[in-house]
Amino acid sequence: MLLDTIDIETGPRPTASIILLHGLGADGNDFVPFADELELGEIGPVRFVFPHAPERPVTINGGYVMRAWYDILGTDLVRQEDEAGLRASQLQVEALIARERLRGIPTHRIVLAGFSQGCAMTLLTGLRHEERLAGLLGMSGYLPLAGTTAAERSRANRDLPVFLAHGRSDTVIPLARAAATRDALLAMGQPVEWHEYSMAHSVCAGEVDDLTVWLKKVLAPSA
Repeated sequence: MLLDTIDIETGPRPTASIILLHGLGADGNDFVPFADELELGEIGPVRFVFPHAPERPVTINGGYVMRAWYDILGTDLVRQEDEAGLRASQLQVEALIARERLRGIPTHRIVLAGFSQGCAMTLLTGLRHEERLAGLLGMSGYLPLAGTTAAERSRANRDLPVFLAHGRSDTVIPLARAAATRDALLAMGQPVEWHEYSMAHSVCAGEVDDLTVWLKKVLAPSA
């Protein structure tokens, strides 16, 4: 089933799409302000797609039902992973990419982006996607199923640009976990643009400025 989304177009006949996946307990509305904050006029009309994750019980939150891309089984994000939930959401994100193709956006003009759990889904899905994307944008997240990434990574996206940003004071996903993600991707030969900020588990103005520059680069009209 295709996920419900909030779609915002900056002009008629978009020539690029940015699919932005929210974090645990939020929904697609969480990053809607990005459509105004990112000044991308020079790359042409853009369609922003803000999907709502499925609702599910989250173990670490006492089984409380909330929007989540996958279950969080415990504080150890490496040894305790909800692989079934991750794989199911991967298919749903793939379906969103396929819908953008049907709506006239070439895959190489699609950026997959996400915050926290959404970042995890961005890296999980984007690195495995069979067709070339424009880039992957990960904020305050980490690489899930890291042990299978190298073997499952698609040939089309092995040199795909990746933007990773993280807060030095993040107590939800520690900086060291994000740095390990960066190092793992670099070890595979994946190009990574890494940014650290004086913030917690959030987004800051400097980050928005930096990712705007990066988006203009990967979605340049000649890209």
